[in-house]
Amino acid sequence: MRVRAVRPENTGRLHDAGWVDRTRDPFREGDILWVPVIDGEPCDREIPERARYRGRGYYMVGDIAVLHGREPTADDISAITGFRHPRGVLWIRSLNDITRTPETRLVWGKGGEVCHREGGYVFILDPEKVMFSMGNREEKARIARMVRKNSRTERVADMFAGIGYFSIPLAGAGASVHAMEINPAAFEYLNKSIRANDLTGRIIPALGDSRTLLSGIYDRIVMGHFDAVSMLPDALQHAAPGSIIHVHSIGPADEKIRQYVEGAGFSATIHVHKVKKYRPHAWHMVQDVYLA
Repeated sequence: MRVRAVRPENTGRLHDAGWVDRTRDPFREGDILWVPVIDGEPCDREIPERARYRGRGYYMVGDIAVLHGREPTADDISAITGFRHPRGVLWIRSLNDITRTPETRLVWGKGGEVCHREGGYVFILDPEKVMFSMGNREEKARIARMVRKNSRTERVADMFAGIGYFSIPLAGAGASVHAMEINPAAFEYLNKSIRANDLTGRIIPALGDSRTLLSGIYDRIVMGHFDAVSMLPDALQHAAPGSIIHVHSIGPADEKIRQYVEGAGFSATIHVHKVKKYRPHAWHMVQDVYLA
């Protein structure tokens, strides 16, 4: 694998770098972050490809390995710890629908707060207390690219901000973000992540139900919750012709969205995107709603 050396304090520059191989994960060695390089671009060194992992699926949040689904067996845990050497292994049984609070059990090692790096940004969280949306990585980057292309500063509402999954990259791309979160634990980590990324002033955090916290008119509204469609009428009261609303759902929801949009006196162009497989025969979708 071909890699370049990057100082951790310079990772913010990576989200625009065309040489980064985003199909592979960077790794840290002391004070250096080794970032994979695409073919045809110069590199600092070549390292052997890591042995293929053949165990159960998992993902890393900071230095903690996280699993979903059935309870992990001793063999599952041994395969992960032998391959990745995490600080701990965490099993997430379920999520509370409203606050997205995980029901978890630490099945190996030590848990606690982590510093997770993604897309050139830092997220502070405890995965035993709050959710982290690993599968939304490309969706976060896609929306940030849309903001970055705008020559003016967008006013953005993030109605379900969590720890800043969307708010952090959107503010980093130049937006002024009103970040709303109902879960006090997630809100605490949202504030920590804002400070860790030096985005104080670019993100205005607010604790509570976003339906009552929305204020004024927004250029863009991010509704990153599977029940977002039911709350669309509240969002539409704070939109105008030219506003864009990103409505998440399980399965396509464009017809229901169009009913709400037309009921609020708008017309809309709706682009539907698949984010990730949610369960068999069901996709996590996002609808980009361009109001007119």
